[in-house]
Amino acid sequence: MPYLGQDIKKLGFGLMRLPMKGGDVDMEQMKQMVDLFMQKGFTYFDTAYVYMDGKSEKAAKAALVDRYPRESFQLATKMAAWLGPKSAGEARQTFHTSLARTGAGYFDYYLLHNLGGQRTRVFDDFKLWDFLHEQKDRGLIKHLGFSFHDRADVLDEILTKHPEMEFVQLQINYADWDSEAVESRKCYETARRHHKPVIIMEPVKGGSLANLHDDAVSILKKVDPAASTASWAIRFAASLEGVITVLSGMSNLEQMKDNLSYMEDFRPLDAGERQAIGRVQSILAATPGIPCTECRYCTKGCPQSIDIPGIFAAMNNYMVYNNFDGGKGHYGWITRDGGFASKCIECGQCEMACPHGIAIMGELKKAASWFE
Repeated sequence: MPYLGQDIKKLGFGLMRLPMKGGDVDMEQMKQMVDLFMQKGFTYFDTAYVYMDGKSEKAAKAALVDRYPRESFQLATKMAAWLGPKSAGEARQTFHTSLARTGAGYFDYYLLHNLGGQRTRVFDDFKLWDFLHEQKDRGLIKHLGFSFHDRADVLDEILTKHPEMEFVQLQINYADWDSEAVESRKCYETARRHHKPVIIMEPVKGGSLANLHDDAVSILKKVDPAASTASWAIRFAASLEGVITVLSGMSNLEQMKDNLSYMEDFRPLDAGERQAIGRVQSILAATPGIPCTECRYCTKGCPQSIDIPGIFAAMNNYMVYNNFDGGKGHYGWITRDGGFASKCIECGQCEMACPHGIAIMGELKKAASWFE
């Protein structure tokens, strides 16, 4: 059946990890990437109010909006009402700031950013659903949806309450497909059950699926020696039904060229390729890591407010996916306001609460030695 965005090519340019030169976006390389992307027929660009402290939206204006006819591309951005704004007025202003930064005139796809947990409540309390519908009625938003990081039952609740949402952006990749913590498959199936098309984010799991251990890489290379490791992850995501596009956070021209090489004439995975990915999934599942399911029993009452599941996710980036830089980056993000692993006072309440018997205090010491 026809669906929103079905004619958009299945690779989107995620403007979250742009090429940098010193402390600024490398605009010369950025323009080259945009030009090549557009030349090959790709048209979807994804940014957000909070990306790179506003530099991402400004770069979109300079490299895209100011240089191409407005109707020749789709531009998406997002409102992170839970991060920064202290009032409904401040949150609403972020929409107008995004319009000014990008100079886009309107947004083809606009998203309530990162729904789930307590974050959704802010959009409810500030009545931002109604505000954004008003902007849609004014023609400043063509299509309204939301990005989401939580469990499938929470997604079902939101979509039941807000059936007017036109699409959902989800974290989907083959490593998280059957994850008890991320629930990629369950979230995807929930969105499709509500007849919502899906935009896919984190298809390469923050770069982790481009940095697999040798035994996993060898399985993929036997099937297609020329294909990059990242290409398998993006094609897995793009092969799903009802997908508007798959976002890739390309940070240099080489990554752009690699992605375009196999997505320009996209071919869904065949049976043999799916079997190869299945074998890699089995290897990843068997690779020693911390068996945290993010139930968060351990964080309730932690006197140091340590995000233990977040720290374990950073550690698993390194232990399971051989991605130290990705793990350290994730650790830096989740401890940006404090809660460092080294602050653990070894009170032991977390280990008493953990249903999996994880030696949490020892793992936190390990995390501190790796990432701090």
